Amino acid sequence: MNNDVEVKDGEWLTELVSLSARNEIGCVGCMLIYPDARIQHAGVYLGLGGIAGHGFRFAAKDESGYLGRLLMVHNVSAITAACLFVRKAIFDEVGGLDEKDLGVAYNDVDFCLKVRTAGYLNLWTPFAELIHYESASRGRDFTPAKARRYRSEVNALRRRWGRDLFFDPYYSPHLSYDREDFSLRAR
Repeated sequence: MNNDVEVKDGEWLTELVSLSARNEIGCVGCMLIYPDARIQHAGVYLGLGGIAGHGFRFAAKDESGYLGRLLMVHNVSAITAACLFVRKAIFDEVGGLDEKDLGVAYNDVDFCLKVRTAGYLNLWTPFAELIHYESASRGRDFTPAKARRYRSEVNALRRRWGRDLFFDPYYSPHLSYDREDFSLRAR
C-alpha cells in the first residue's frame, strides 16, 4: 500500500484478505477515491490512453457504472499498486515487481499481467474503499528527467506485452480507448 492512502472504514482489510485467499485469485484491489469523493481507481483496463488506464476515473463514487460494475466484485486485467493484495507465494512465483525497467510507472500493470499469465484472476471490489492522495509523495512526471523516465517505462511495457496491451478481455472493443468513462468508441 502506498503511503498516500488513507483508510476510510474498518472492514476494508477483511474484504481484501478474504478475496485474496481464494486459490484462483491473484491480485485484489479496492475502490480508491480522491478526497473529493470522485473515483481514482476502479480497476485498470488495457489499452486506455494507449497503454492502460483507470476505469471510471473521476466518476462520482455513488454511480453504478457501465453494466453496474461499480456495484460488484469483478475481474479486471490489472490493479493499481497503490493498494494491491496478493499472496506472497504468487508474488514469488511470477518474480515480483520489475524494479529495473519499471521502477515507478506501470510496474503494477506488468505484475498483474504476469499474474494473469500464470493462470490467476485479478479482482476489483467496491466493498473496500480507501482515499488516495494520488502522487502526493512522489510528485507528478512533469520535469524533463521524470518525463524521460516515464517514456522509458512506457517503452519497456510495450516491448514486453506488445499487442496484448490492446486486448483486454474485460473491456469491450466497442468502447473508447481515449476516455476512462466507458463511452462508446467513435467510428
